[in-house]
Amino acid sequence: MSATTIRILLVDDHAILREGLAALLSSVDGMQVVGQAGDGATAIDLYRDLLPDVVICDLRMHPMDGTEVTSTIRAEFPSARIILLTTYDTDEEVFRGLRAGASSYVLKDVEPAHLVDTVQAVHAGRKAIAPSIAAKLAEHVANDALTARQLEVLGCLAQGRSNIEIAGTLYISEGTVKAHIKAILQKLGARDRTQAVTIGIKRGLIRGL
Repeated sequence: MSATTIRILLVDDHAILREGLAALLSSVDGMQVVGQAGDGATAIDLYRDLLPDVVICDLRMHPMDGTEVTSTIRAEFPSARIILLTTYDTDEEVFRGLRAGASSYVLKDVEPAHLVDTVQAVHAGRKAIAPSIAAKLAEHVANDALTARQLEVLGCLAQGRSNIEIAGTLYISEGTVKAHIKAILQKLGARDRTQAVTIGIKRGLIRGL
Protein backbone atom coordinates (compact mmCIF):
# COMPACT_ATOMS: atom_id res chain seq x y z
CA MET A 1 0.00 0.00 0.00
CA SER A 2 1.43 3.34 -1.06
CA ALA A 3 1.66 6.38 1.15
CA THR A 4 -1.08 8.06 -0.88
CA THR A 5 -3.62 5.26 -0.52
CA ILE A 6 -6.99 6.54 0.74
CA ARG A 7 -8.32 4.20 3.44
CA ILE A 8 -12.12 4.04 3.38
CA LEU A 9 -14.74 2.80 5.85
CA LEU A 10 -18.13 1.93 4.32
CA VAL A 11 -21.30 2.14 6.41
CA ASP A 12 -24.65 0.97 5.02
CA ASP A 13 -27.34 -1.33 6.33
CA HIS A 14 -27.93 -2.76 2.84
CA ALA A 15 -25.26 -5.40 2.31
CA ILE A 16 -25.67 -5.55 -1.48
CA LEU A 17 -25.11 -1.82 -1.91
CA ARG A 18 -22.22 -1.88 0.55
CA GLU A 19 -20.51 -4.74 -1.25
CA GLY A 20 -21.04 -3.02 -4.59
CA LEU A 21 -19.39 0.16 -3.34
CA ALA A 22 -16.56 -1.87 -1.85
CA ALA A 23 -15.92 -3.61 -5.17
CA LEU A 24 -16.01 -0.31 -7.05
CA LEU A 25 -13.71 1.60 -4.74
CA SER A 26 -11.28 -1.28 -4.26
CA SER A 27 -10.79 -1.37 -8.03
CA VAL A 28 -9.56 2.24 -8.02
CA ASP A 29 -5.81 2.72 -7.82
CA GLY A 30 -4.93 4.52 -4.59
CA MET A 31 -8.06 3.53 -2.69
CA GLN A 32 -8.61 0.72 -0.18
CA VAL A 33 -11.76 -0.28 1.69
CA VAL A 34 -10.41 -1.14 5.14
CA GLY A 35 -13.72 -1.83 6.87
CA GLN A 36 -17.47 -2.24 6.46
CA ALA A 37 -20.30 -1.74 8.93
CA GLY A 38 -24.00 -2.49 8.68
CA ASP A 39 -25.09 -0.22 11.55
CA GLY A 40 -24.06 2.99 13.29
CA ALA A 41 -22.71 1.53 16.53
CA THR A 42 -20.43 -0.86 14.64
CA ALA A 43 -19.29 2.01 12.40
CA ILE A 44 -18.23 4.10 15.39
CA ASP A 45 -16.31 1.17 16.91
CA LEU A 46 -14.61 0.45 13.59
CA TYR A 47 -13.67 4.11 13.17
CA ARG A 48 -11.93 4.07 16.54
CA ASP A 49 -10.07 0.87 15.64
CA LEU A 50 -9.17 1.68 12.03
CA LEU A 51 -8.97 5.49 11.91
CA PRO A 52 -9.82 5.54 8.20
CA ASP A 53 -9.12 8.55 5.99
CA VAL A 54 -12.69 8.80 4.68
CA VAL A 55 -16.04 7.38 5.81
CA ILE A 56 -18.89 6.82 3.36
CA CYS A 57 -22.06 6.49 5.43
CA ASP A 58 -25.68 5.86 4.54
CA LEU A 59 -27.92 8.69 5.74
CA ARG A 60 -30.98 6.59 6.48
CA MET A 61 -30.22 3.74 8.86
CA HIS A 62 -31.85 2.39 12.01
CA PRO A 63 -31.61 2.76 14.92
CA MET A 64 -28.73 5.23 14.48
CA ASP A 65 -28.85 7.26 11.27
CA GLY A 66 -26.01 8.82 9.32
CA THR A 67 -26.37 12.18 11.06
CA GLU A 68 -25.97 10.59 14.47
CA VAL A 69 -22.97 8.59 13.26
CA THR A 70 -21.42 11.76 11.85
CA SER A 71 -21.95 13.87 14.96
CA THR A 72 -20.70 11.11 17.26
CA ILE A 73 -17.54 10.47 15.28
CA ARG A 74 -16.84 14.17 14.77
CA ALA A 75 -17.32 14.90 18.47
CA GLU A 76 -14.53 12.43 19.26
CA PHE A 77 -12.47 12.95 16.09
CA PRO A 78 -13.02 16.55 14.86
CA SER A 79 -10.90 16.00 11.75
CA ALA A 80 -12.94 12.98 10.58
CA ARG A 81 -13.97 13.22 6.93
CA ILE A 82 -17.39 11.79 6.23
CA ILE A 83 -19.41 11.50 3.03
CA LEU A 84 -23.14 10.83 3.37
CA LEU A 85 -25.06 8.56 1.00
CA THR A 86 -28.62 9.62 0.30
CA THR A 87 -31.47 8.97 -2.10
CA TYR A 88 -32.79 12.53 -2.43
CA ASP A 89 -30.67 15.70 -2.29
CA THR A 90 -33.60 17.80 -1.06
CA ASP A 91 -34.12 15.92 2.21
CA GLU A 92 -33.94 17.90 5.43
CA GLU A 93 -31.74 15.01 6.61
CA VAL A 94 -29.05 16.12 4.17
CA PHE A 95 -28.88 19.53 5.82
CA ARG A 96 -28.82 17.94 9.27
CA GLY A 97 -25.96 15.70 8.19
CA LEU A 98 -23.91 18.54 6.75
CA ARG A 99 -24.51 20.66 9.83
CA ALA A 100 -23.36 17.72 11.94
CA GLY A 101 -19.99 17.89 10.22
CA ALA A 102 -20.18 15.78 7.06
CA SER A 103 -17.85 16.95 4.31
CA SER A 104 -20.07 15.95 1.41
CA TYR A 105 -22.99 13.88 0.28
CA VAL A 106 -23.57 11.75 -2.82
CA LEU A 107 -26.70 10.24 -4.27
CA LYS A 108 -26.92 6.46 -4.25
CA ASP A 109 -27.15 6.41 -8.05
CA VAL A 110 -23.96 8.46 -8.34
CA GLU A 111 -21.74 7.92 -11.34
CA PRO A 112 -18.61 5.99 -10.31
CA ALA A 113 -16.29 8.74 -11.56
CA HIS A 114 -18.11 11.37 -9.50
CA LEU A 115 -17.92 9.19 -6.38
CA VAL A 116 -14.18 8.76 -6.85
CA ASP A 117 -13.74 12.51 -7.39
CA THR A 118 -15.73 13.23 -4.22
CA VAL A 119 -13.67 10.81 -2.13
CA GLN A 120 -10.45 12.38 -3.41
CA ALA A 121 -11.72 15.92 -2.77
CA VAL A 122 -12.85 15.11 0.77
CA HIS A 123 -9.58 13.30 1.49
CA ALA A 124 -7.75 16.44 0.38
CA GLY A 125 -9.68 18.41 2.99
CA ARG A 126 -12.20 20.07 0.68
CA LYS A 127 -15.96 20.28 1.04
CA ALA A 128 -17.65 18.69 -1.95
CA ILE A 129 -21.16 20.11 -1.88
CA ALA A 130 -23.29 21.06 -4.89
CA PRO A 131 -23.71 24.88 -5.15
CA SER A 132 -27.51 24.62 -4.94
CA ILE A 133 -27.31 22.62 -1.70
CA ALA A 134 -24.58 24.90 -0.32
CA ALA A 135 -26.85 27.93 -0.82
CA LYS A 136 -29.77 26.21 0.91
CA LEU A 137 -27.47 25.06 3.70
CA ALA A 138 -26.33 28.63 4.32
CA GLU A 139 -29.98 29.63 4.71
CA HIS A 140 -30.59 26.79 7.17
CA VAL A 141 -27.51 27.68 9.21
CA ALA A 142 -28.64 31.30 9.39
CA ASN A 143 -32.09 30.22 10.53
CA ASP A 144 -30.61 27.85 13.10
CA ALA A 145 -28.23 30.35 14.73
CA LEU A 146 -28.41 30.29 18.52
CA THR A 147 -30.05 33.31 20.14
CA ALA A 148 -28.18 35.39 22.70
CA ARG A 149 -30.10 33.70 25.52
CA GLN A 150 -29.39 30.24 24.12
CA LEU A 151 -25.68 31.10 24.00
CA GLU A 152 -25.87 32.05 27.67
CA VAL A 153 -27.56 28.74 28.50
CA LEU A 154 -24.96 26.85 26.46
CA GLY A 155 -22.22 28.62 28.40
CA CYS A 156 -23.82 27.53 31.65
CA LEU A 157 -24.01 23.95 30.38
CA ALA A 158 -20.28 24.12 29.64
CA GLN A 159 -19.73 25.08 33.29
CA GLY A 160 -21.59 21.96 34.38
CA ARG A 161 -24.52 23.81 35.91
CA SER A 162 -27.85 22.07 36.52
CA ASN A 163 -31.15 23.36 35.16
CA ILE A 164 -32.02 24.85 38.54
CA GLU A 165 -28.64 26.58 38.77
CA ILE A 166 -29.00 27.96 35.23
CA ALA A 167 -32.48 29.26 36.08
CA GLY A 168 -31.11 31.06 39.13
CA THR A 169 -28.15 32.50 37.26
CA LEU A 170 -30.19 33.83 34.33
CA TYR A 171 -33.31 34.73 36.36
CA ILE A 172 -35.62 32.55 34.28
CA SER A 173 -37.83 29.59 35.14
CA GLU A 174 -36.59 26.02 35.07
CA GLY A 175 -39.20 25.30 32.38
CA THR A 176 -37.72 28.04 30.21
CA VAL A 177 -34.26 26.57 30.73
CA LYS A 178 -35.51 23.19 29.54
CA ALA A 179 -37.07 24.80 26.47
CA HIS A 180 -33.81 26.57 25.64
CA ILE A 181 -31.81 23.36 26.04
CA LYS A 182 -34.20 21.49 23.75
CA ALA A 183 -33.79 24.21 21.11
CA ILE A 184 -30.00 24.17 21.50
CA LEU A 185 -29.80 20.41 20.99
CA GLN A 186 -31.98 20.65 17.91
CA LYS A 187 -30.06 23.54 16.35
CA LEU A 188 -26.65 21.98 16.99
CA GLY A 189 -27.76 18.49 15.97
CA ALA A 190 -26.61 17.20 19.37
CA ARG A 191 -28.04 14.17 21.15
CA ASP A 192 -27.36 15.41 24.69
CA ARG A 193 -25.94 18.25 26.78
CA THR A 194 -22.38 16.93 26.67
CA GLN A 195 -22.33 16.72 22.90
CA ALA A 196 -23.88 20.19 22.63
CA VAL A 197 -20.99 21.58 24.68
CA THR A 198 -18.45 19.70 22.55
CA ILE A 199 -19.98 21.07 19.35
CA GLY A 200 -20.21 24.54 20.88
CA ILE A 201 -16.51 24.54 21.73
CA LYS A 202 -15.56 23.28 18.28
CA ARG A 203 -17.63 26.01 16.60
CA GLY A 204 -16.29 28.73 18.84
CA LEU A 205 -19.66 29.36 20.50
CA ILE A 206 -18.23 28.81 23.97
CA ARG A 207 -15.33 30.93 25.17
CA GLY A 208 -13.36 31.48 28.32
CA LEU A 209 -13.27 27.87 29.57
